[in-house]
Amino acid sequence: MQVIPQALRLMRLWVTAGLAVLFLAGCSDMDAWQRSMLYHPQPVRQAGESLTLPVDGATLQISVRLKPGAPAILYFGGNAEDVSGTLPQLVRLFPDHALYLMHYRGYGQSTGEPGEPALHADARALYEHVRREHTEIKLIGRSLGSGVAARLASEQVVARLALVTPYDSIEHVAVELYPWLPVRWLIRDRFDSAAVAGRISAPTMLIAAEHDTLIRPLRTAQLARHFKPGVARSVVVPGADHNDIGAHPVYDRALVEALAAD
Repeated sequence: MQVIPQALRLMRLWVTAGLAVLFLAGCSDMDAWQRSMLYHPQPVRQAGESLTLPVDGATLQISVRLKPGAPAILYFGGNAEDVSGTLPQLVRLFPDHALYLMHYRGYGQSTGEPGEPALHADARALYEHVRREHTEIKLIGRSLGSGVAARLASEQVVARLALVTPYDSIEHVAVELYPWLPVRWLIRDRFDSAAVAGRISAPTMLIAAEHDTLIRPLRTAQLARHFKPGVARSVVVPGADHNDIGAHPVYDRALVEALAAD
């Protein structure tokens, strides 16, 4: 029988203990820093018209193109997006629509701290504000904002919904990005769009990027399976990745088809 030297046994114990410490440190860091990993507040870089919307515990900046009485589009952006920079593109694509682009808490001139419950509450507050002057409301949610828009569409009456690089849940995205961590136990802001998709009745377009490595097309395909038959259609923008999808003509056409069709 081979006898393992005491020194070798001790070395294995130290290596195992070291790996355990690193694993626990990773879990601790994720638990402590996950919101700073998910939310990347951006300043306003493009001058333009905006309004101030008081909400519970914060004041939100909303970049706008006002058209009283016209159909309105509410836009919820990505986790590192300055939505004021998206406004000119939407002005070009939807000249006959009023536009309301929400700067999340901590983004732009909005006060407060971002978090899933706050973002959903703020989206509902913006919807209530807009419907006082607009009888037809449509939604766009991009990346992180797809979860905000999906939940809002599941709770309120909207005419149309476009979800850009959407996911079934942030939890599943995080599991793919951090497979060595117990993400399912640690994550707080799950943005579970799949759980609410079956309650959405508005015609919906899911727009994915062919080469998206952050929110992989599989996550969008899994989300599509949770809609009722006939509610959602999917488009994949060829050659696009997560960050440049908005620069592709196919994206423009898909967005217009999603929201401007009769």
